[in-house]
Amino acid sequence: MSHPPVDASNQFAAVQSLLDEYSELETALADPSVHADQGKARSLGRRYAELGAVVGAYREWEKITGDLAAARELAELDQAFAEEAESLAEAQQSSADRLRRVLIPRDPDDARDVILEIKAGEGGEESALFAGDLLRMYLRYAEAQGWKTEIISATESDLGGYKDVSVAVKARGNVAPEDGVWAHLKYEGGVHRVQRVPVTESQGRIHTSAAGVLVFPEAEDVAEVEIDQNDLRIDVYRSSGPGGQSVNTTDSAVRITHVPTGIVVSMQNEKSQLQNREQAMRVLRARLLAAQQEAAAAQANDLRRSQVRTVDRSERIRTYNFPENRIADHRTGYKSYNLDQVLDGALGPVVQSAITADEEARIAASLGE
Repeated sequence: MSHPPVDASNQFAAVQSLLDEYSELETALADPSVHADQGKARSLGRRYAELGAVVGAYREWEKITGDLAAARELAELDQAFAEEAESLAEAQQSSADRLRRVLIPRDPDDARDVILEIKAGEGGEESALFAGDLLRMYLRYAEAQGWKTEIISATESDLGGYKDVSVAVKARGNVAPEDGVWAHLKYEGGVHRVQRVPVTESQGRIHTSAAGVLVFPEAEDVAEVEIDQNDLRIDVYRSSGPGGQSVNTTDSAVRITHVPTGIVVSMQNEKSQLQNREQAMRVLRARLLAAQQEAAAAQANDLRRSQVRTVDRSERIRTYNFPENRIADHRTGYKSYNLDQVLDGALGPVVQSAITADEEARIAASLGE
């Protein structure tokens, strides 16, 4: 998408405050005392990385603009510089477009890690098996991105699929917002539909079933989401495995209900009640953070398109057609015939189609188009 050339004086006025903030953050992050508070250091580091993209784009635009002015001045004396000036004018337009993109406010959670939940839906065992396929896809994709993963809860089905599974996905160290886990996986929330011949089908007929994916930005620390212990109802029970069989002789499984919101989190994977409680609280904090952010966005009447896609859990977002080896994203129109590779972790182009669509929508909204 191309836009009118950016006026130098107006653009500088828009960026100068960000340049000043970037310089202040650089000074602050060089102070060892700041790193005594890890939460504060992470917050400052995330903002510094976010502004780094703006500063880099602005400096590139500023340099090209200066070179263009010099080339045009020389072209008045020597036509040999006219061609160079024309080339620099195109480069200036490209850099102005890039600067315009990075100046569009990002989702403030883009650099966050996430908790991703996959739940089997209609379709019985076939849906549970598909949930397992989705889990494998996300784990492979995370590995390719250099992220760390941790399965924090899982309920397996009789045939080796998953009735539900929760996995934490974390970036390694501070990353730029555009490289964050949430920036990529927030578009995965919704209903994923599969079309294939189930292993339980004896007649070879194609069935359609589905699994739901929920994605939450993970709260960075306990203080970020305040939870009144009086608002919690905590039940303990005996863990069970596939088919309901008991796998634990003690009441180590934990179910936590946040009474004001009705959010319920169950955890039984760990052997001790304390460990299950800690993991359940971790998931509860992520869900409460997402609920708080959704409420704040709705109150401000400023729901971002990407957030709407993630929050609307009932939306059918994608179809995985095995007979045709086809994957289709219903929001962006993306379609390809390499489903086998996508399920093996090559999810990048599918995710990028959502990122690009969201970015173009935000740019259009900022321009009043």
